[in-house]
Amino acid sequence: MAGVKFACVWVLFLCASLLGCGTGGMSLSSIGGRSTATESAKLNELFEGFFEGELALFPTFATEIGDHRYDDQLEIAISEEHIAAQRRLFQHALKRAMEIKLAEIDSRDRLYLQVFTRNLKLALDGFAFKQHLMPVRQLASLAVEFPLLGSGAGAHPFRTVADYENFLRRIEGFETWIDTAIVNMRQGIELQIVQPTVVIERTLPQIQTMIVSDPKTSLFYQPIARMPDQFSDADRARLTRAYTDAIEMRIVPAYRRLLAFLQDEYLSRSRRTVAFSALPDGTAWYDYLVKTQTTTDLKPDEIFQLGMTEIARITKEMERVREQQGFTGSLSEFSRTLSENAPRGYQSRIDLVQGYEAIGRVVAPGLPRFFSRLPKARLEIRTIEEFRERSAPSQYWSAAPDGSRPGIFYVNASGVENNPRRASEPLYLHEAVPGHHFQISLQQERDDLPRFQRFADYTAFVEGWALYAESLGVELGLYKEPSQYFSRLNSELFRAARLVVDVGLHRKGWSREQAIKYLMDTTLSSESSAASEVDRYIAVPAQALGYKVGQLKIAATRSQAEAALGPKFDIRAFHDELLRDGALPLDILEAKMDAWIKRMGH
Repeated sequence: MAGVKFACVWVLFLCASLLGCGTGGMSLSSIGGRSTATESAKLNELFEGFFEGELALFPTFATEIGDHRYDDQLEIAISEEHIAAQRRLFQHALKRAMEIKLAEIDSRDRLYLQVFTRNLKLALDGFAFKQHLMPVRQLASLAVEFPLLGSGAGAHPFRTVADYENFLRRIEGFETWIDTAIVNMRQGIELQIVQPTVVIERTLPQIQTMIVSDPKTSLFYQPIARMPDQFSDADRARLTRAYTDAIEMRIVPAYRRLLAFLQDEYLSRSRRTVAFSALPDGTAWYDYLVKTQTTTDLKPDEIFQLGMTEIARITKEMERVREQQGFTGSLSEFSRTLSENAPRGYQSRIDLVQGYEAIGRVVAPGLPRFFSRLPKARLEIRTIEEFRERSAPSQYWSAAPDGSRPGIFYVNASGVENNPRRASEPLYLHEAVPGHHFQISLQQERDDLPRFQRFADYTAFVEGWALYAESLGVELGLYKEPSQYFSRLNSELFRAARLVVDVGLHRKGWSREQAIKYLMDTTLSSESSAASEVDRYIAVPAQALGYKVGQLKIAATRSQAEAALGPKFDIRAFHDELLRDGALPLDILEAKMDAWIKRMGH
């Protein structure tokens, strides 16, 4: 608890000294004894001061990006105190940003300032909604992600004795987070801001898994089981006792309190509805989430129609492939036939991982034809831990910029022992190279970017790029096996269907059952897969919209560049410019690329 308070106090100190928002009224131009400064220098000081403030407020984010000054702290980001500190930081940063003289900075700085101010305004608008009163869900919640942080396979390092001691302090913070979450959810019950029943039902098994009778079976014991050899016998014995005690007396009791609250008090008061529109101010809340996730001004109804149009287009291409293969049955029958005739899948997790590694070896030689810059960060492929594979899809976790942690492509291998699984080429392209690992690593390796931009994460850009990357498969030597190309089309169809289902659930009154059936009928998904996806959209509204919206914008920008530049078009130059400034909001990306196309055309 002390560490969390320190973070909040420290961010206010940073805000006062770097952003000029304290009672002393220090201005940027007086920092470092300088009486004056160029607008560019003032802007850089603003960016750096703000980012330092964010790191102090969000120490786990600092850990993730390789800044280990706050490794002994855990933010209670759902507390009223923390939310107030965020608001103050954003308000004062925006005030200083509005004072920058645009005419006196260059075009690149104007781009970053535009992104900066846009983000701050949007973040401040978001404080109107009370997401902190629904802090627990089956994904994107500290309740289910903290075990990964402490497992030894996550962002928190376990290389030194100090690393181990730091995480013990984070465990103390996690107890506070659990108790704060329970208080918040009780307040949410009073205000009728509660999770849907299905979200809690999905979460309960994950919480139960953390309640163990033998500390050695806990994920939190893994760092002890893999303790570095160079630790002294005294340190090994002391840390083993400390972690055993922490699991028995802190972690397990905290999860027991949460489980008891969810089962005995919250579940019966959770809502049977699934739409955000069922919440107080839910319609405006969903509109806000749509704007933040797509980084556009598209309205939900427009997105719904966009999804329907894309479904028709992709289905037409799938029918073309079916006819080309001379198959006369339905698309679902064609898909089943392709799967039956495809090479046999893997029946072990190790073999499945090696199958994905083999795809990477096919892709690598073709990359220089499309990109002049390649990332330095290492990529590792692992299977998702069994405790969370029931609810967690395959995913990518970014590398540490300092090289201490590789980028990790987590593959969901649930049931592979009984149901052979083939390595999916479109999934590799999306999550690994040239998708998430490629784009995010390149961005984080650009030390010439302002740090807030170097570590920016916009769903529409990041996921849009990854979905666009799937379309490069043929050019990179993949999709030679018919079922893999058809799988790529179905992957894109799935993202298009998300536009329809997400808006259907949260704006058009669709039931969960209706959404599951639509997804099954449209995308050839199994019932269990469709149910898992729909429950994801229920838990994290609008997040699934960014994929297709972003991909369509990137693809349209490429088509525009090809048409405008003709023989001058260079795919390497196009990709390099697209990725040069890191992830951007789509409206700002469009303006940037329009200007680039004009420059290249002259």
